Amino acid sequence: MTEQSVIKGGRMKTIICLLSILLTPLFAIADLSDSQQIMEKVNQIMCPETSKMTSKMLVKTSMGNDRIFESITYTMNGGEKTLIKYLSPVQVKDQTTLMLNNADDIWTYFPRTRRIRKLASHAKKQKIQGSDFSYEDMGSGNSWLEEFDSKLLKEEKINDKECYVLELIPNSKSHSHYSKMILFVSKDNYYPIKINYFQEDDNTLLEKTLTSENIVEIQGIPTAMKMTMVNQMDQSETIIETDEVEYNLELKEELFTQRGMKK
Repeated sequence: MTEQSVIKGGRMKTIICLLSILLTPLFAIADLSDSQQIMEKVNQIMCPETSKMTSKMLVKTSMGNDRIFESITYTMNGGEKTLIKYLSPVQVKDQTTLMLNNADDIWTYFPRTRRIRKLASHAKKQKIQGSDFSYEDMGSGNSWLEEFDSKLLKEEKINDKECYVLELIPNSKSHSHYSKMILFVSKDNYYPIKINYFQEDDNTLLEKTLTSENIVEIQGIPTAMKMTMVNQMDQSETIIETDEVEYNLELKEELFTQRGMKK
């Protein structure tokens, strides 16, 4: 090998090393851009401008004490405002929960006393009616886009569905009580068919898993008619089955006020 060829080889290695250093940030940006684009599509599906849903919630405990709640849920501003009015059982009939600012502010109306109680700020992580769904799960709206940083981890097949696997980490704007979430987003319709929630104080400890089934299109929006939340910590399970749902309907702002809670 001549001295000239050695020099050329050394220069080529230097150029390759420089290119790899320069291109690494570009690949990272491309991955980030992909995750953001996916999350924007997920947000469009999960957070319509307004919605009205009638559903049944079955709470199954480890002791075998099952309870069923029927309710009507209204949302506005892409889920930033949520109101849940209970229809049954009789013990909670007409009880209403109002969540504003993506469940950072929560009130409950008790019809027997006709009083409204403001919940403490930490209530966001508490269970709704003793179920495995927290106020954050039900009322966080479109906070995934603004209050979480997303990363595309890989692609994986679940139940014969090709999925994007994304990691969501709370950022400085977030009031989330999860250390991270892992979303399995169907490539077909960008609906998250599975979500893993990790405990606030330990991002390696799986707390809950949400699985969505019977996904159908309603008004052009993919909708899960059945959602199952399994709590690994409490060994309990809650199932929400949707009876009726309507999107992008006209709702009055007054509905999402303390006065509206009593109607």
